[in-house]
Amino acid sequence: SWLNPQAGMRILDVAGGTGDIAFRLRERADCMVTVLDINQHMLDEGYNRALDRNLLTGLEWICADAESLPLPDNHFDAYTIAFGIRNVTHIDRALAEAHRVLKPGGRFLCMEFGHIPNDMLQKIYDAYSFAVIPKVGKWVTGEEDAYSYLVESIRKFPSQKDFSGMVTAAGFGNAQYRNLTGGIVAIHSARKL
Repeated sequence: SWLNPQAGMRILDVAGGTGDIAFRLRERADCMVTVLDINQHMLDEGYNRALDRNLLTGLEWICADAESLPLPDNHFDAYTIAFGIRNVTHIDRALAEAHRVLKPGGRFLCMEFGHIPNDMLQKIYDAYSFAVIPKVGKWVTGEEDAYSYLVESIRKFPSQKDFSGMVTAAGFGNAQYRNLTGGIVAIHSARKL
């Protein structure tokens, strides 16, 4: 809703293989969404989900790396990435690529795990994350290590303020963020100058 997609917009959804964000964008407006993911299996899942929902119109699927986009300069009106930038090897390169492919005035939106600004709540959340999430992951999927990695990657990701600084350093203006669930998740927004 913060993006407010409009008819005719070209939107790039990075790390969006399953199509979740793309489907929501298409439901809101007759826009063109390019779904890009480094994992072909995730893209196949998203494509099959789109096929099941009869939502193939206005969607394009590309397997590529967020740090080296095979896309033209100044092409997209918006760039979205949800819970994906934390997993790129070089965040600065991914941000530079986002900046490159956006049109002047284009919108960058990133939803990612954040840091809770209240120290007491952060300690409670950390205890829960390290003790409970991997155990639940093992119980549900049989994979405890993947959920331990999830918790570690969240803790290593920059704070909302520091990530906004990285977005600004990549050449974006008007960098801001909104905390959700007390800062457990944040949505970052900026515009290409």
